[in-house]
Order: sequence, then C-alpha cells, then structure tokens
Amino acid sequence: MFPPNPIKLNCDLGEGFGPWRMGEDAAVMPLIDQANIACGFHAGDPLTMRRTVRLALDHGVSIGAHPGYPDLLGFGRRSMAVEHTELVALLRYQIGALEGMVRAEGGQVDYVKPHGALYNDMMREPAILRAVLEAVAGLGEGLALMVLGRADNRPTAQLAAEYGVPLLFEAFADRAYAPDGSLCPRSQPGAVHTEVTVIVEQALRLARGEPLGLPDGTSLLLRPDSLCVHGDTPQALEALRAIREALGPGA
Repeated sequence: MFPPNPIKLNCDLGEGFGPWRMGEDAAVMPLIDQANIACGFHAGDPLTMRRTVRLALDHGVSIGAHPGYPDLLGFGRRSMAVEHTELVALLRYQIGALEGMVRAEGGQVDYVKPHGALYNDMMREPAILRAVLEAVAGLGEGLALMVLGRADNRPTAQLAAEYGVPLLFEAFADRAYAPDGSLCPRSQPGAVHTEVTVIVEQALRLARGEPLGLPDGTSLLLRPDSLCVHGDTPQALEALRAIREALGPGA
C-alpha cells in the first residue's frame, strides 16, 4: 500500500550544452511530475532551456529551476567559496533566466532545487542555506525550495520559516544514504546505485514510507514529498519506467 498522498517523481533535465546532449529528456518527461531544469551555470544553454521548458509544459510537468555553482567544466559538482551576497546574486540570475523562458512559453517556475555541490553545501552549512533561502524569498511569495529530506527535518524547516519559503523534501532512489539521512559522497564506492532493480526497490520503499536498510545494519526512515532519479545516468529511463509503472499514473 502507498500513503494517501502519492509521492512525486522528479528528474534533473536540460543538462546538455550546445550540440552535446545529456540524458533522454524527451523520453523521461512523460514519466515524471517535476522537472529540475538546468539554468546555464553547471549545464544548459538558452536553446536547451527553451526546448526543455516546452517539453515540460507539453506534458503538464511542474517546472523547477536547477541552479548551481558557475562550474561548467566540473558539472557543478565541485564546491566553490562564494561570498553570501554574490551567491544570492548568482542564484537570482540563474532562476531569473529560466523564469523568463518559462513565462514566455506561458508557464511558471514552481520551485528551486540547487544542483550538485551547492545542494550538498546548503544541507551541510546553515550559512549557505540562508543565502539560498534569501535568494528564493526575494523572487516572489510561494516559490518553494526543494531540499534533502532527512531523519530530522526540523533545523531546515526552522530556517526556511524565517524567510517564509515553503519546502519540498526529496529523497533519492539512486543514491546511498548515511545514517543521518545525508547522501554518501560520490567518491565513496557504492554511493551511486547503478542496478535498475536496486533503484526501483529503494524508490518503492521510500514511496511506501518504509525504512531503508543501511550497510551498517541500521535503518533510516524518510518522509519525502518527491523522489529523484538522476537523468544523467544510463539507467535513468529504464528505472523511471519501472517506478512509474509500479506507482501508477499521476502518483
């Protein structure tokens, strides 16, 4: 049995650059509920953004901005020392670019999900999370921030409440977890699940509200609003198809 409020599926999309394409956005889009669209700093470009926005609107998929550190070479997966005011400006610049594309196509940006190292940094450092919240809060009432759901979400929720920013808590089907609910670093063996059966099993356990078994013998219970499968992995499309079939349409 699944919980009464079915979990959403989200995916990071629009991460190509120029003629180089990453992922299978056109095939993935009909399977998800929320599209996290790259904003040009870690990946993406104006035409890629526009194509991805159009795909999302054509399939009735909620659009989220997916900003990151200015790190095209590192795909946004390297931490950078960015001062508070500059980070707020970098985020608003990226989100504003996507918002302009979306508004021109007749849609709206519903939420923000930082990418890669910035996402991990904001979950580890309250000062960085404050900069992200300030950036989001200044862009309009109701714009939500997608964050990592943990065993204890109270510290994150308390900070967000100071800025009046609603939160969407997410979990990952294709990543390994530490006991506190943080993600295991990608440099650690087994941090990224590569077997479709493992990804699907973890997704369904999260969707049912069941605890995840961890390698150290403990378990972790998460209550996410949304479930992510990374679009830049070879297994993404097959895994998403299997998860969507198991959850049913509109889950």
